[in-house]
Amino acid sequence: MTPPTIAFIAEEVGVSITTVSKVLNGHADVAAATRERVEDSLRRHQYQRRTARRAAGHIDLVFHELDSVWAMEILRGVSAVAGPDGTPVVVSHLDGHHRPDRARIDRLLSRRPLGIIMVLCAVADAQHRQLARRGIPLVIVDNDSATSARVPTVGANNWNGGLLATRHLIELGHRRIAVVTGPRDVLCSQARVAGYRFAHESAELPVDPDLVRYGDFTADAGLAVGLRLLDRADRPTAIFAGSDMQAMGVLRAAGRLGLSVPRDLSVIGYDDLPMAAWTGPALTTVNQPLREMAGAATRMLLDLARGVPVPADRIDFVTGLVLRETTAPPP
Repeated sequence: MTPPTIAFIAEEVGVSITTVSKVLNGHADVAAATRERVEDSLRRHQYQRRTARRAAGHIDLVFHELDSVWAMEILRGVSAVAGPDGTPVVVSHLDGHHRPDRARIDRLLSRRPLGIIMVLCAVADAQHRQLARRGIPLVIVDNDSATSARVPTVGANNWNGGLLATRHLIELGHRRIAVVTGPRDVLCSQARVAGYRFAHESAELPVDPDLVRYGDFTADAGLAVGLRLLDRADRPTAIFAGSDMQAMGVLRAAGRLGLSVPRDLSVIGYDDLPMAAWTGPALTTVNQPLREMAGAATRMLLDLARGVPVPADRIDFVTGLVLRETTAPPP
C-alpha cells in the first residue's frame, strides 16, 4: 500500500496542502474544526512525516503544446532544478488541448512518475482525485483556468503586466491601442486584457471593443490579426501583444504594409524571450520570468514527492516592463 502523502490527506479532507502543512507544523492559524478533521485523517492513515531525501522516479512535464521558444524556456527552468537533483524529466504535450483525456491520464499513471508538472493546462477535479489516490503530486505552471485552491500553482502577475504595457503606451500619447492576446478561455489572456482595460479606465480613456482581439500566442496569429488591424483607415497607433511570438507576427505585418516601427506603430510583447532583444528593432516587452517560474514549480513538486511541507499553494512572480526600441510617441 502506498504511504499517504500530504496531497492525499488534503484531498480527502477537502483543504489545501498548506493547511495540512500548518497542522503538521503546529501553526495556530487553523480553525479548530478544520484542525480536528486533518488530524483525524492523519491518524487514520498513519501518516509519517518523511525526512528530505531524493525521491525515486521521474517528473512528467506536460505542455498543452510543444512548438515554441516559450516552452523551451520552461523546460530549461525545470531541467536546471531536476538535473542537479538527479531526477529525470519526461516531456509530453496535449496537442494544443488544455485538458488531458482519460487515455492520457492512464498513460501518465502507467509510467508511475514521482510527480507531474502541467504547463498552461490542468486536470479535472476527478482526475486530480485519481492522482491523489495514487500519491502522485501535481503542480500547475501558468494555469489556464481558475485552478482548485488544493492544486499548487506557480504563475505571474498577468494583470499587472497588461497594466504596465498599456500604461506605458498611454503615457507616450497613444489613444488607439489594440491588444492581441491568447485564447479567450485562458485565464492569463483574460488577466492581461483586464490590465489593459484598467489602464484605460485609470486614464479616463474609452476602450474600442474592435481593438480587443483573441486568438493564440503564435507568430502566425500575430501576423494574421496584425494585418487585419493595420490595413484599415482607423488603424491603431500601438499594439500590445500577449506574447513575444505574437509581437513578432505583428512586426512582420507592419513591414508588409510599409509601416515603420516605432515611427508609425508602437509594439509591445510579453514574456521577454531571449530573441526579443535581437529583433530589428529590439522588442519592448513585459518580462515574465519563465525559467524561475518553472524552477519554483519543480522545487515545489520535489518537496511534495518527499513529503516535505511547502510554504504556499500559490506563487506569483512579479512582471516588469523591459524598454527597448519598439515604442515611441504616436505620429
